[in-house]
Amino acid sequence: MTPNPILDTQPLGPRWPTLDPFLFCVYHDDAYPAANADMSPQASLAGRDMGQDFSRKDGWSMYHGSTVPGFPAHPHRGFETVTIVRKGLIDHSDSLGATARFGRGDVQWLTAGKGIVHSEMFPLLNTNDANPLELFQIWLNLPAASKMADPHFTMFWADDIPSRVMKDANGLETFVSVIAGQMADVDKPLSPPPDSWASQAQADVAIWTLRMQPGARFTLPAAKAGSRRNLYFFKGQSVTVGGHGIGSHSAMELQADAAIELVNGSEEAEFLLLQGKPIAEPVAQYGPFVMNTQAEIRQTIADYQSTQFGGWPFADPAPTHGRDPARLATHPGGRVEQPD
Repeated sequence: MTPNPILDTQPLGPRWPTLDPFLFCVYHDDAYPAANADMSPQASLAGRDMGQDFSRKDGWSMYHGSTVPGFPAHPHRGFETVTIVRKGLIDHSDSLGATARFGRGDVQWLTAGKGIVHSEMFPLLNTNDANPLELFQIWLNLPAASKMADPHFTMFWADDIPSRVMKDANGLETFVSVIAGQMADVDKPLSPPPDSWASQAQADVAIWTLRMQPGARFTLPAAKAGSRRNLYFFKGQSVTVGGHGIGSHSAMELQADAAIELVNGSEEAEFLLLQGKPIAEPVAQYGPFVMNTQAEIRQTIADYQSTQFGGWPFADPAPTHGRDPARLATHPGGRVEQPD
């Protein structure tokens, strides 16, 4: 009998289980209605716990937003956020004075390092039709040597992210998007921020999304020895993983150093893959702060109370960037970046 390459399986909830070097993974899939002129939902907010609305009432949440949904100014230290926006837009603002509007396939990779405050708001621009939002936010830990690195964000615009269409023997397709890591036929993956664990070749970090046609077959290539790998099956009816059937949306820890065949069921299926060698250091976490010791957490709280990580340079804790749908980023110092 073939050994089962699935080491563990857990159902998908609001927060997805992760493995070192990852700390957190959440999937937002909000069916926002048409918008008002102020980019708020064109719907009653009655019955929502405003400021803390994770209800998914009517298929969407306001989160910590009061007018525009999203996450007003909040601090981070000691890790990175990787935000993959598949539908809709995010308006980013931070304590370095940087801003960005990104989405529709774009990715923002933010190294919080020694400390940053940022807001992530979800502007609703369509006043005549629905405003769907779909995104992943992934927290990638930083090793102790990089936890106090300078904050830095990198934009991966959608058209620059390497992708491949892989056909099986029957011509059925699997579409793979390579946000991080090596994959056959991807000659030059995009570069993570310089202080990221993913920038270390030996770390073997991979972040991929996969979409499989009904009945398609695709083999996940083996990772390096010592890596760990989670595969999240989040859309579709069923899939066979290394000969073992999975009939519900699940997080699967897979044997990382083995090539494993996926055989999709009767509906299109989608997956997120997170992989990497563990940092294998102690983790001390207090909400948005992730350090190695409780003493470092206490120092982080004291630092934030005294400095606010540079302060908040905007009049509003939840800034949005107007009604122009153009995607762009303005970096600290004023450099403006846009997709081609």
